[in-house]
Amino acid sequence: MEFLSVDGVRLEYEMLRCSQSDAAPTIVFLHEGLGSIGQWREFPRDLAQATGCHALIYARKGHGNSDPLSAPRTPEFMHVEAFEVLPQVLAKLGIERPILLGHSDGGSIALLYAGGGHEVRGLIVEAPHVFVEDRSIAGIEAASRAFEDTDLREKLARYHADAESMFRGWNDIWLSPGFRAWNIEEFLPRVECPVLAIQGEQDAYGTMAQIDAIAAQVKAEVSLLKLEHCGHVPHREQPEKTLAAAARFIRQLPPLGRTKTR
Repeated sequence: MEFLSVDGVRLEYEMLRCSQSDAAPTIVFLHEGLGSIGQWREFPRDLAQATGCHALIYARKGHGNSDPLSAPRTPEFMHVEAFEVLPQVLAKLGIERPILLGHSDGGSIALLYAGGGHEVRGLIVEAPHVFVEDRSIAGIEAASRAFEDTDLREKLARYHADAESMFRGWNDIWLSPGFRAWNIEEFLPRVECPVLAIQGEQDAYGTMAQIDAIAAQVKAEVSLLKLEHCGHVPHREQPEKTLAAAARFIRQLPPLGRTKTR
């Protein structure tokens, strides 16, 4: 277990060196709203080994063994992660022009980072949010009930030092009235790197409208993977298809210094 400090906050991270070349690209994994390093399981290592890349996995504040949340989140919390925290994480670890792979909230953070003018070689976003849907709210309300009435609390406690605080920090802001108008579509036309967007048809937190909006508004090349019989976690529910698509996308990225446009 390793830690780095960003603005006085300790963040847990793991670096996987899966290439003999220091110049190999680094895939940066950005976890979901209830995620941590351990919840990625073997997917980061499998993808890094399949593509000859390095991999960075880290836990945001309030997650895993990183420092706990010190205050309630605001509707701009993903913007803060993309524009203030992530740039410092990458700078401290010497990572330039990463490939970002974000799941759910992590996918939104990846889109914000790339759309905010930062250099990114490519984006892979699984079940990303670019606006709030009725299905999103219904899914989060169901998660709240599951946290109270099922063993979800105990399952999350295996991965988080303070599962209660972590869950409330995510659940409360998403269900707050002020979050209903949250929308990051204005950043999509500013994304200049290739994008692979993945969505399961049975995702409880969003519909295909999310990745269709990405395809319609990002000016760079966008590939969509729409998975039948798949929910919110494609890399766990359909690992072979997700790994194959992600590896193929990374291998086809243009060389450093070039980007594809449509």
